Amino acid sequence: MTAEIITIGDEILIGQIVDTNSAHIAQELNKIGISVHQITSIEDEHSHILTTLKGASQRADIVFITGGLGPTKDDKTKPALCSYFDDVMIKNEEVLLHIENLFKKNKITPISDLNRQQAMVPSKAIVLNNKYGTAPGLWLKKGKTVFIAMPGVPFEMIALMELEIIPKLVKEFKRPFIYHKTIRTYGLGESAIAQRIEIWENNLPKAIKLAYLPGFGTVRLRLSGKGVDKELLKISIDREFEKIHPLLEDLLPNGLGEDEDISLSIGKLLISKKQSISLAESCTGGEIAARFTKIPGISNCFKGGVVSYATHSKEDILKVPAGIIKKHSVVSAEVAEKMAENAKKIFKSDYALSTTGNAGPSKGDSDADLGTVFIGLATPARTFSKKFEFGGNREQIIEKSVNEAFKIILKELK
Repeated sequence: MTAEIITIGDEILIGQIVDTNSAHIAQELNKIGISVHQITSIEDEHSHILTTLKGASQRADIVFITGGLGPTKDDKTKPALCSYFDDVMIKNEEVLLHIENLFKKNKITPISDLNRQQAMVPSKAIVLNNKYGTAPGLWLKKGKTVFIAMPGVPFEMIALMELEIIPKLVKEFKRPFIYHKTIRTYGLGESAIAQRIEIWENNLPKAIKLAYLPGFGTVRLRLSGKGVDKELLKISIDREFEKIHPLLEDLLPNGLGEDEDISLSIGKLLISKKQSISLAESCTGGEIAARFTKIPGISNCFKGGVVSYATHSKEDILKVPAGIIKKHSVVSAEVAEKMAENAKKIFKSDYALSTTGNAGPSKGDSDADLGTVFIGLATPARTFSKKFEFGGNREQIIEKSVNEAFKIILKELK
């Protein structure tokens, strides 16, 4: 069973908002065995909507539409649906009562005739209750294709999917089972991994697809399959993961091959060892701390951090001697190691990570080349640092620095 998603609104096309609705719809449909084959964003224009609906009906079993259901003149989805289905608008008394009750509870904004117009729906539509808004969802059918229209407001759309649409789809359609399994690697690029697993990949069963999902310093590999026998499909994909695991074992942070962020693997190790860590970040600007603080239970291990972005803050707060900075440059192994050592002392932690580098676009207080980063680590036994020359833009350099810092501490903990 295939689906297509159509998002309607000029605000998406001009980049004013990011289309998160399509991602949520696709994720929820995947869970119940419906494959999304196309996502299209179009302007809120009558003829464009009609053309897109016609094309989607030739490609998909179910067409999902979000946006353009509001009461103002720029919302054209309902009139377009009436044209496409050769239908007329009628007043739905249940929707009208729901709208009036919403405004009674609000007690701040008085209800208007525009709000009441939301109760006007195509006569051929099955109305889907929008618990949190005034625009109802609509379920229509033409030929063999089902069309489902939802408001574009994300929290309203999400509630409609959960409470109305998914249960109705599950009840009315027989669907295959879709199963994905993902492994997350660190340390090698996409092409290098592809070379390493080439023989295994070439021997994958035809029913199983492999996707590479590269990031900055990390590559996720996802195996996907579709079938009517849930258990047989899972066994088949799990068996392939057993084969790939030895080929990538040195790139798996937790040694298990799970799709787990490396920071979580570190957090689990620190918690199990009852050890602590602190941070002294410069070029990464607090990104490492932000990743750590998302880990449940990390408060027992993460002592704190300093974002010593300016040179004087390295001297004043972290007590890095000015002479070391002057002699070796603020982006150097010596400074990275002092930052880590002193953060370890300040926070009384077992370990301390530090970062200092040039993320660009200008060189700042150092003559080091753009992309040069030093990562320091102070441990209970020693202090050391590593130098990296990262390519890419500012965002890429920062993300790569964060991932390399995590890899260094993880290796030391293991």
